[in-house]
Amino acid sequence: MPKYSILSANQFRLTSYQILVSGFFGLILLGAFLLMLPVASTGQPLSFLDALFTATSAVCVTGLVVVDTGTHFTLFGQIIILLLIQLGALGIMTVTTLLSLLIGKKIHLKERIIMQEALNQLSLAGVVRLTLYVVKITLLIEFIGGTLLAINWYPEFGLQGIYYGYWHAISAFCNAGFDLFGNFRSLTGYVDDVTVNITIMLLILLGGLGFGVLADLWRFQSFYKLQFHTKIVLVTNAALLVTGFLSILLLEFNNPVTLGELSTGNKLLASLFQSITPRTAGYNTIDIAGMTHASLFVTIILMFVGASPGSTGGGIKTTTFGVVIVAVWSLLTGKEQTVAFERQIPPSVIYKAFAIIFISGIFIVCITMLLSISESVPFLHILFEVVSAFGTVGLTTGITPSLTVTGKLGLMIAMFAGRVGPVTLALAIVLRSKNHLIKYPNGKIIIG
Repeated sequence: MPKYSILSANQFRLTSYQILVSGFFGLILLGAFLLMLPVASTGQPLSFLDALFTATSAVCVTGLVVVDTGTHFTLFGQIIILLLIQLGALGIMTVTTLLSLLIGKKIHLKERIIMQEALNQLSLAGVVRLTLYVVKITLLIEFIGGTLLAINWYPEFGLQGIYYGYWHAISAFCNAGFDLFGNFRSLTGYVDDVTVNITIMLLILLGGLGFGVLADLWRFQSFYKLQFHTKIVLVTNAALLVTGFLSILLLEFNNPVTLGELSTGNKLLASLFQSITPRTAGYNTIDIAGMTHASLFVTIILMFVGASPGSTGGGIKTTTFGVVIVAVWSLLTGKEQTVAFERQIPPSVIYKAFAIIFISGIFIVCITMLLSISESVPFLHILFEVVSAFGTVGLTTGITPSLTVTGKLGLMIAMFAGRVGPVTLALAIVLRSKNHLIKYPNGKIIIG
């Protein structure tokens, strides 16, 4: 008599990682079908590939586009993109939890675990309360930023300026980088507008810090009393901001295509903006394609690091970068423990940080290799585009609209992996992990 293996129901249950990945994928498909509708385009409707690319870019809050957002899409299409950006930034579980609370549904342990993963929290305690805080603070910051931009643009655009103000405030806080000014200009027309620059920069920074950090700063009493995570985020952000600012200012100071023709004050403003936007907003006030190779490489590094955990941005995250720097410094100085701000960083955290960087690096190498084969453009531009997609940044040297089908598919994969996280995506693909009960003796190996 033949034996049939009976699979338990547990083997078909999705893990929290698989639920998160499925939620983002489902939202992308829904967005693609909506953007394909004739009512979404001013002319010829989008093909499925271009609609899927646009939806992926919006949900993954990237900003890379194959068609011009401001001229190709109707009001309906623009609103769909904005909703995809907002939902993608907040996360599917955040919105689902909010709706459940509004209808009085109880949040069970399974949902709390998924929320913990979605918000990058260390424990289950207070995740529902944090979810409500995320929604409130997001709407508040977007409203304030949108009001400032609307007031600034109303004299130029009239009532459309109000729409532009709130639309771009949401895009900036969500670190998306989509714009409506047409002809792929981004914010290059406002390189000398202090209000636009300062408002957008603040929205980008607040959106990229992480909601947990914002909550900690709201209770701010002194730097000493801040959480250890918050201290790492703030110090790493400050270091990257200053390094990026000085590098771009010095490297582009006399470049006639970027900063060369600007006044000294506007050079400082533009350099500051371009040091913030790779973390991971995608807006630009100077011509990215006209930047020197050295500046492009600096921008690639900033995009690779990206924003902070639990934020609307992508990249390997500032804390990952900060932990690795502290660990390497501890090794070079002969310290047995990795310590920062009088706190020891556990070895498991250090292992995870190095693993994230390694996996992300391998992923970028593979996608870059693929595009190097399929596209006939300079290698540095390909690397820039891939890192921009993986970091969910959206900055571009202008090659995205002319990519082949292979190139577009490659960037879509990069954007999706960058938004959900390479480790989360890898864990979602692996169906079930097994605990190994056998422990082996240490082996001796020479490193370096």
